[in-house]
Amino acid sequence: MTSQSKHAEMLSGAAMVIRALADEGVEYVYGYPGGAVLHIYDALFQQNKVKHVLVRHEQAATHMADAYARATGKAGVVLVTSGPGATNAVTGIATAYMDSIPMVVLTGQVMSHLIGEDAFQETDMLGISRPIVKHNMSVRRPEDIPYLIKKAFYIAQSGRP
Repeated sequence: MTSQSKHAEMLSGAAMVIRALADEGVEYVYGYPGGAVLHIYDALFQQNKVKHVLVRHEQAATHMADAYARATGKAGVVLVTSGPGATNAVTGIATAYMDSIPMVVLTGQVMSHLIGEDAFQETDMLGISRPIVKHNMSVRRPEDIPYLIKKAFYIAQSGRP
């Protein structure tokens, strides 16, 4: 690979998220935009493989993803922002978990150096969601995004919670 072609393949973290979702065969992402995920929304609207369904509340996004998964057998996908956006999704996440419905929920988070500093819309979603998910994870390095999304879909779609 030449230096020039290597640079042509460099993607932003947001573009990696959307490409990884497309690689998993995701047709729809249900969500509500907010500050911590606007870069992902920008990448989402710069392509046409993965479609977005805008909801009026984050809980609706999780219930729609749950219904999609029940109807198709594929994992439902949710995209919400950090803080209250993520906590609003908890009821739908719990519903899917209790019924063994595959769902992948992507939430925003504050910048890593602000975690634990009581930053605006910082919420411990790993701790909050631990009892109602098969697995949760946090992206620490952008280059891990494709692997972590692949892993999330594998876990969501294998076995029971």
